[in-house]
Amino acid sequence: MPRLTRIAVPSVSALAVVALLAGCSATATSTGPDAGTEPVSGGTLTYLEPQTWTTLYPPSAGFYPNGGIVNNITDRLLYQNPDTLELEPWIATDYTVNADATEYTFDLRTDVTYSDGTPLTAANVVKNIDLYGKGDKDRALPISEAINNYGGGEVVDDDTVVFRFTAPSPGFAQAVSTINSGLLSDASLDRTSEEFGPGNAKEIIGSGPFVISDEQISTQTSVTARADYNWAPPSLTHQGPAYLEGIDYIVAAENSVRVGTVVAGQADVARNIPAPDEAQFAGGSLSLHAAATNGVNNGLSFRFREPRLEDVRVRQAIIAGIDRQKIVDTLFTANYPLATGALAKTALGYVDTSSFYTYDPDEAAALLDEAGWTLGADGIREKDGEKLTLAFNEALPQPRSKEVVTLIQEQLGKLGIQVSLFAGDMAAQTKASTDQSTIQVYHSMVGRADFDVLKSQYFSKNRNTLLNLNPADGSVGDPQLDTLLSAIASEPTTPERQAASEAAQQYLAENAYILPIFEEPQVFGLTAKVQGFDTESVGRPSFYSTWLAG
Repeated sequence: MPRLTRIAVPSVSALAVVALLAGCSATATSTGPDAGTEPVSGGTLTYLEPQTWTTLYPPSAGFYPNGGIVNNITDRLLYQNPDTLELEPWIATDYTVNADATEYTFDLRTDVTYSDGTPLTAANVVKNIDLYGKGDKDRALPISEAINNYGGGEVVDDDTVVFRFTAPSPGFAQAVSTINSGLLSDASLDRTSEEFGPGNAKEIIGSGPFVISDEQISTQTSVTARADYNWAPPSLTHQGPAYLEGIDYIVAAENSVRVGTVVAGQADVARNIPAPDEAQFAGGSLSLHAAATNGVNNGLSFRFREPRLEDVRVRQAIIAGIDRQKIVDTLFTANYPLATGALAKTALGYVDTSSFYTYDPDEAAALLDEAGWTLGADGIREKDGEKLTLAFNEALPQPRSKEVVTLIQEQLGKLGIQVSLFAGDMAAQTKASTDQSTIQVYHSMVGRADFDVLKSQYFSKNRNTLLNLNPADGSVGDPQLDTLLSAIASEPTTPERQAASEAAQQYLAENAYILPIFEEPQVFGLTAKVQGFDTESVGRPSFYSTWLAG
């Protein structure tokens, strides 16, 4: 398949980025796009991120700035090939699963060490997965949304572990290939949630090809290659230590700074190249890498328990009143295909439900009339003295969210629906996201190359983007939706999981719970000297095989 995927932090200005770059280790100079074909070792790569990382606790590391680090300092039991999405050996040399997917047995390598010198043992593997599968409320460490129905692990012998589940858990093998199951040393696993946060980066110890060597809170994190690393996934051509000497992750919040710095050759790679700037990387000494996130598409979740949205006709009218094609054509490029369903076409479980998302403003107006919302003198629809006003969040991690909502505001305004954008930093957005009286329409996406990604996004005890679960009283508005989503994570065979996923997607579409907009990529801009750059299965950077020509 092609690889096209909270706290407040200060913005980093252009001058601050220049100052940081001046203090970075020297990198190789560019000699053009044909600069050698054989990998060379050495050099420190400069990588620009739009936001700073917030936690290095693997189950909570899905935020791309977190995952970009965790992916490079940890190994996993299995490796998910980003081209085929097949699971392959890594720290586990082999594994077996019983018929109903309630017991997994892994055979382990015995030559792996953490960057602090401690061995990666069978007992350590069980300690990792026990924490991720059960969480620890006392230390504010949540359960991994990638691990379902976890019972516990057992050490069989020095190189064998068994994990058991209280119900079928067919997604577990894929779960232990993700950054959410990145393996950490015993000492790291004993830390609290706060101790996984900023200011503690150098204390987070993985067995991966890089180790965190420096941290400047909210501005820069540096990693250094391990000279003794020699346990990469066997399927990779490259084995042994990483080619790079190190990587400087620098926060550059302003789009113009990230783009301009790479275009000028003062940095090597930048993530989140805005669509209008892609043309600057066309040919010559620059290039783009657009990586698929293979999961739930960028789109809107309608909080259907909110009184203004509880009538399905209102939700259907909003869907019919939004011209998604115009949004994509106006704001994005061919790297952002129009969504045809809840999931990207490359995602496991995908089914086409595009017939439910047709733009038809006349039908939208008729539905609103039928639902009793009539146009007021001010052009805003009202019913029983209440205005049809809806607040959308600004999805700060998602590309051009503010511009997307602004176009929707214009489109729905013509129908008499007043849309407002909830502004605020990440802390404010996170707090507001669980309050349907503040945010009625939630803009988001999630990448994961497994059937369970649909459950991760919409299940009441996972991300709960629909607010099907009321956090205040614990009630669930649509138990049937939860039942359908649970089936995806509990059916033991691939055909059964496919059927369960299709059923859930059909239900989401029929009930007008969501409006998918586009398939969201992670778009990186690179200079010509960056060779061997790749991403894992949902678009996080993998620097193990990257090298600098020059």
